[in-house]
Amino acid sequence: MTPRLEPTSIGRGASTQILAQSNLNAKAFVAVHAGARFEGRCWQPERFAAVIDEVYETTGLRSLLIGGPDESAIAQRILNVAVSPLASVVGKASLETLTALLADAFIFLGNESGPMHLAASVGTPVVGLYGLTPPDVWGPVGVPYRTVEPPLPCQCVAPHLCKPNNPGGVYCVHRLPVAKVAQATHELIEAVRQQGNASVNSPSPGGDALILPSAQDRSRLQ
Repeated sequence: MTPRLEPTSIGRGASTQILAQSNLNAKAFVAVHAGARFEGRCWQPERFAAVIDEVYETTGLRSLLIGGPDESAIAQRILNVAVSPLASVVGKASLETLTALLADAFIFLGNESGPMHLAASVGTPVVGLYGLTPPDVWGPVGVPYRTVEPPLPCQCVAPHLCKPNNPGGVYCVHRLPVAKVAQATHELIEAVRQQGNASVNSPSPGGDALILPSAQDRSRLQ
């Protein structure tokens, strides 16, 4: 059985309001998380902006940046570079609201992180970006997904920073090219469109629905 999180009514109401204010429609935007607990797991913001722009140009899907207050600088770098219409709730959404926003997203694009797994837990398809961590072990569960990782072993891009054999202390994800991430994103969008939103976002038969406590109000998962 694949456990599922179920957004609360309060979270759903907040998500509806945010989407309306951002001129976004449910199941018609990409939720993008460019942060992570470890700096080495964060793909370059400018590359996220490039993929966001390409996806908008080719599919018409706008993006919504999500994340915690400590990721505001990363989000701002994306906002400064992206040329497509882009909304952000970085540092502004509670965990309860974030859960509902992720459930309302068409797909999720982001680094290996808590929000990536949260997106999968509410049934949203995932494009996950990995470095040294093996996605076959730590990849999203129970949803259509694409994982992108650099060829390993690699020529270190940050020899003065990387800690060998430490998934949280290396910068391997920085080697991912824009074209490879864009291709994976387009492939997932096409796959989801072919399967239909309703089927890919419904809990699997026998799945356990977990209700997120409405009193819980953390700004993000790590």
